[in-house]
Amino acid sequence: MTVSTRLPTPDQPIDAAVMRQAAEWIAQLWSDDATEQDRADCARWRARHPNHEQAWQCLIAIEGKLGSVPRDVARQALRTPAGAGRRRALRALGLGALAVGAGYAMRGTDAWHRAASDYRSDTGEIRAVTLPDGSHATLSTDSAIDLRFTQDERLVTLHAGEILIATAPDSAAIPRPFRVRTRHGTIQALGTRFIVRDEDEASRVTVFEGAVEIRPAGAPADAVRVDAGRGSRFSQYAVGPSEPVSENAAAWSRGVLVADDMRLDAFIAELSRYRSGLLRCDPAVAHLRVSGVFSLRDTDRALDNLTRGLPVTAVYRTRYWVTVRAAD
Repeated sequence: MTVSTRLPTPDQPIDAAVMRQAAEWIAQLWSDDATEQDRADCARWRARHPNHEQAWQCLIAIEGKLGSVPRDVARQALRTPAGAGRRRALRALGLGALAVGAGYAMRGTDAWHRAASDYRSDTGEIRAVTLPDGSHATLSTDSAIDLRFTQDERLVTLHAGEILIATAPDSAAIPRPFRVRTRHGTIQALGTRFIVRDEDEASRVTVFEGAVEIRPAGAPADAVRVDAGRGSRFSQYAVGPSEPVSENAAAWSRGVLVADDMRLDAFIAELSRYRSGLLRCDPAVAHLRVSGVFSLRDTDRALDNLTRGLPVTAVYRTRYWVTVRAAD
C-alpha cells in the first residue's frame, strides 16, 4: 500500500485565469515601486487557495525569462499600471504566454513537483517531518519531497533543496530498504543518519552515522559505499571521491550556520538560501574568512553579527536587495 499526502497532481492543469493573476503579482513585485503592502497582499493571495500557490511556484521557476529581455523594455513593462495595459506589457515580455501555457507546459517539471509535493518548506523555513515508518526527515530551506512507501521499499524523492534523514528500523515482516532518490541517482541507507542535497548539476551526500550506498541514475551498477564521517558528490554517471565531513554540516537543522574559516562569498551564498530576495557579496571582499555561529532563522541578525566581526557592511537597497561590501 502506498502512503501519500499529495496535493492536487501536476496532471491537473491550473486555470489560466489563476496563472494570469500570478503573473500580475510577479510583475507588481518586480516593479521598482513595489511596497511592503504589495508583498503582504500577494502573500495573502497565495495562501487563499492551493492553486494560487501552485501557479506562483510555476511562474517563479521561469522568472529567468526576463534575463533575456533588454532592461529598459522590462522596466517599462513592469512599471505599466495594473489592468489591460499591464497584461499587454506582460504579453510583450512573453510572460502572458507563459502564464496561459504554464499550467500545461510545466506539468511534470521540477516546479510542478515542488508545488504538488507531499512535503515542502518555504524559503527560510526548516521543517521536521515524521515518516510513516517512524524515520525522521528534516527539510532545509526551499525543499520538497515525495513519499512512496510500499510493501517493497521505503522511498523518499528529493525534488529540490536538502534533507536530513534519520532512519528507523522497519517494522515490516520483511524489512524494506530505505532509499532517497534525486535526479542524479539513488542513495540506500544502511542504518544511518545522513544529508542529501540537490546542487542542480550533482547531488551531495553527507553521512553522520552508519553508511549509505550511492547508485548514479545513469550507471546503477556502479554502486559506491560511503561510511560515517565521510561525504561524496555524485552526478548521473559517476560518484566522486569521498571526503571527511564535520557534524557542523547538519547545524542548519538546528537553525544555525556554523562557519569555520569559511570564505565570505561562500558564507553569503549559503546564507542567501535562507533569505528571500537578493543577497550578494562584493567580489572585493569575497576572500575574507568567516568563523562563528550565525542564525538562519534571523538572517538580518546574522548579517549584523557578520559586520561586527569583519571590516564589512551590509548595504540594504531594499529589504530584498542586500550587498555585503567593504566598510567605509
